[in-house]
Amino acid sequence: MAALNGNNRLSAAMERTGQWVFSQDIPTDVVVEVGEANFNLHKFMLVAKSNYIRKLIMETKEADLTRINLSEIPGGPEIFEKAAKFCYGVNFEITVHNVAALRCAAEYLQMTDKYCDNNLAGRTEDFLSQVALSSLSGAVVVLKSCEDLLPMAEELKIVQRCIDVASARACNEASFPCRTPPNWWTEELSILDVDFFGRIIGAMKQRGAKALTMATALITYAERWLRDLVRDHSGNGIKCSEPIDSDLRIQQRELLESIVALLPAEKAAFPIHFLCCLLRCAIFLKTSGSCKNELEKRISLILEHVTVDDLLVLSFTYDGERLLDLDSVRRIISGFVEKEKSMAVFNGGDFREVSSSAVQRVAKTVDAYLAEIATVVELTISKFNGIANLVPKGARKVEDDLYRAIDIYLKSHPNLDEIEREKVCSSMDPLKLSYEARVHASQNKRLPVQIVLHALYYDQLKLRSGGADDHNEPDAVTTRNQLQADVSLVKENEALRTELLKMKMYISDMQKSNQTGTSSKSSGTRKPTFFSSMSKTLGKLNPFRHGSKDTSHIDDNIGVDVTKPRRRRFSIS
Repeated sequence: MAALNGNNRLSAAMERTGQWVFSQDIPTDVVVEVGEANFNLHKFMLVAKSNYIRKLIMETKEADLTRINLSEIPGGPEIFEKAAKFCYGVNFEITVHNVAALRCAAEYLQMTDKYCDNNLAGRTEDFLSQVALSSLSGAVVVLKSCEDLLPMAEELKIVQRCIDVASARACNEASFPCRTPPNWWTEELSILDVDFFGRIIGAMKQRGAKALTMATALITYAERWLRDLVRDHSGNGIKCSEPIDSDLRIQQRELLESIVALLPAEKAAFPIHFLCCLLRCAIFLKTSGSCKNELEKRISLILEHVTVDDLLVLSFTYDGERLLDLDSVRRIISGFVEKEKSMAVFNGGDFREVSSSAVQRVAKTVDAYLAEIATVVELTISKFNGIANLVPKGARKVEDDLYRAIDIYLKSHPNLDEIEREKVCSSMDPLKLSYEARVHASQNKRLPVQIVLHALYYDQLKLRSGGADDHNEPDAVTTRNQLQADVSLVKENEALRTELLKMKMYISDMQKSNQTGTSSKSSGTRKPTFFSSMSKTLGKLNPFRHGSKDTSHIDDNIGVDVTKPRRRRFSIS
């Protein structure tokens, strides 16, 4: 379709040329070839304005030069048609869209004022300086047209002149806007190729433009050229059907790397959600490691402003159906924590004891983020704990949010055994749960036994120690050690009670089987058996004798009739 449209334009151009050429009384004597187009013209008309064509005719070895090939002329057939019209004195319009091409064509054909007064080169120079480069929009349009005119447009200083004008006007508009919306100039710059755009950003920086000004232009540019990858901040965007190795994705990868290289040194110049979208784009397009590392560092430096949605943007694919590799999230959180540690040491504080408000905000956000991704089936325990443990212990004054995330994970992964559930809960400190969370945990059947016991006995231990509710470090350590000792005793007591019940049931079964045998003739009080003595001794060792776990109420003589002793044929004792 594009080739057909090009042929139609060429045919129309040749037809128009024929209208003003064949009107001459003198027949044409040369055919100029420009690509696929042929122009029947007069040598003397061309030679009068073009020194290049004059040299070709003068230096040819042919007796009569009838064909000239000018396929390398900048701008192609359409621009040559205008240059030929100029030779014939036919009027045509010079615009910001064609002035750069006409200036390059004039240079190629040597249609300069040195060769002929008021030639095409002089006319185009006047238009550039007086019209095209008098406004930001005109300079940008001319610069855009130069993308297809390199390197000649560069050699003629057209590109540099456009960059100088565009950067100066952009800085002025950013400081003193004269149009609405105030950032209209960013839309103007966004039509350019990334190389020209980057040179304008560099020129603005040299002129003292603020980082926020350049950041605004970069955001607009990225959203224009990476529209389907950057503008969606939700993590539930359209499915990207293009394969990662397609030409489009390769171009987008190179473009993104160029944009990241243009980011100003000021780390806080960009909104964090925009940086998160760029990083997800970089992960998807598989950009270079340096590109991703730069974005991760920028995000980690302002992580206290992050939201759960921002972290989710990094975590899911564009269709929102699959969890991405969480290594970037881990590196970002780790970088933020290291930065806070360095600041605490620099300020003479102890990071382990005191956490800044920024760390506490990040801790709360990370816990909420864990609750969101906990429902993903493919999320492993190591990855879940890996992110949870990155947050310093002192950053969580109350761990209700982390408990909620753990509970959601256990609910979404019902096939975990006791050891695996204990691993999931290892990142949580039960002593930091609120009263409501402890009540919920004590009734939560998904939690491992150890966590449930901590929830059950913590309030009792507080009452036993005087009811203090402070969380200073010595009391917390003492309470934690006491809880661990009690948990160990409870487990041992449960095991002993189970064994006792098994032995007593065995004795009862033996006695019932012996009731059909001969009766014992012995009288008086029965001598205590080995099992009854053992049961009483173990019962005295029960640390919960006066609590809910007391087993001393179990009758040692269950199943034995002491009023009518019988002689047992098969005596155990």
